[in-house]
This record gives sequence, structure tokens and C-alpha cells, in this order.
Amino acid sequence: MHASRSFRSATAWLLLGSLLALPTAHAARAHKAAERVRMAVIDRDTGSAAHVVPHRGDDWIAGTPGAPYAIRLTNTTGSRVLVVLSVDGINAISGETAAPSQTGYVLAPWQTTEITGWRKSHDDVARFEFAALGDSYAARTGRPDNVGTIGIAVFGERAPPPPIAVSRPPYPAPASPPAPAARGRAAPASDAMSPQSANSNMQAERQSIGTGHGAREWAPVSSTAFERATRSPVQVTTLRYDSVDALVSRGILPPHRAWAQARRPDAFPGGFVPDP
Repeated sequence: MHASRSFRSATAWLLLGSLLALPTAHAARAHKAAERVRMAVIDRDTGSAAHVVPHRGDDWIAGTPGAPYAIRLTNTTGSRVLVVLSVDGINAISGETAAPSQTGYVLAPWQTTEITGWRKSHDDVARFEFAALGDSYAARTGRPDNVGTIGIAVFGERAPPPPIAVSRPPYPAPASPPAPAARGRAAPASDAMSPQSANSNMQAERQSIGTGHGAREWAPVSSTAFERATRSPVQVTTLRYDSVDALVSRGILPPHRAWAQARRPDAFPGGFVPDP
């Protein structure tokens, strides 16, 4: 994958060893078939994709504080795409307040890969893990307004222009008239992914969990160049998340026995002793 900081040609990020023959889980809706990039949140302890619950126009998933997760991205096209990744309203590569014009990851045709954390260098990331709101990276850096969101802005790649055959005229070509003076400057792209509202503080207070800045782990990338075909993204997809208790209290999840059973502790869960 790679990332681009400007509308034209720019440096981008490419994940190494990231071609995975894995299926992608997402909400089973007809309009999803047109997505260029499918996104799913993966529980890294179990390897399963989070169940997506549609509610009043938003797609929700439940998270458990302390649980590490990955964001699985699948390019469904035969061309490279650029994916700007936002977690809690923050660019997962640069740490800036997220906007579509920023750096992102480039996926090869048909590529599936998993982003496991906040990028710290070309070699490592600080892993994504659900955490109490006050322990989230966004809250700790003074930006709690958009905690509870995971989003992608997708761009296609500009195709190189076809070669133009130029024949030599038999006589000298007439001089070209002077170009008209420019009357103004093009407006810069707007930061469409960093909206503000009067209710942002209230929304942050209702949010129960966010994404923490976890332990460092190896996740090498390389740089590449990518020229965006359009100034605006061709796709913007957002998932919202919160704890099971918070989603039940909002009426997004039913107080069903299945959810309670899924959260019960087990004295013999199996496996080996992990590092603390």
C-alpha cells in the first residue's frame, strides 16, 4: 500500500508481504458491491471479523477494551488504489487530524491486507487496541471529538496520457498568440473528513471507548509514487464502534442472551501464556 500527500504525484507507502488470500467480511447490502475497497475490523485474538450492525444510517461494531484489532482492506478492482485511513478522526500514518488530501496506503490490484496500528516509522506501528475513552490516542492528544469512528477515503490512479504523434509541417508554423493572464488561483481541496459540530463534546461524552496507542510491533512498508485521478475520493466508507454495553444502552444491540454469553469469561480458554 502507499500514501500520497498531494493531488498530483507524491510519495506513498507500500506494505511488504501483504498479499493475503483472505475473504472480507462486511455488511451484506447490495450497494456494497460497488465499493472499490471493502473494509472489515478483525479481532486479532480470534481472527474473526467484527459483526456489522446497521442502525439509522450508520454501520456499527462492538469493541472490548484491551482487545487488539486490525483493519482489513480489500481492493476489489484490477487497478491500484490509494486509501487514506482515519481512526478516531486521525490519519493512521501521519497522526494529523484526518482529511482526504493526506497520505495513505496504496493497494495493488485485488490486494487484501491488514493495517494493525498507528504508523511510527517505515518498520513498525503502535498497535490498534480498544481502550477506555480517556486512554484513547485521540483523547490523549486533545482530539476526542471523533472518537468511535474508522473511515477510509479511496482514490483511483491517474492513467498516463497516450502518446501523441506529431508530424513536421512543410512550412514554419505561425507563432502562437500570447496566453491570457490567469484571473485567479484554484481553490485548495477542503478537509472533508474533519467536520466540527456544536454537539461534538456531547457526542464524545456519550462515547464509551476509543482506540489506544498500543505496543510497538514490526510492520515494514516502502515508499512509492501515486498520482490521484480525481481531487475528491471516489469512495468514503465509515464504521462506528463502541462497547457492547454502550451499544445496548443506545438500542443498537438487543439485550440478547447471545451477546451476554459472548462476554462471559472462560476458566479454560486454551492457548499459551502471552507476554503481559
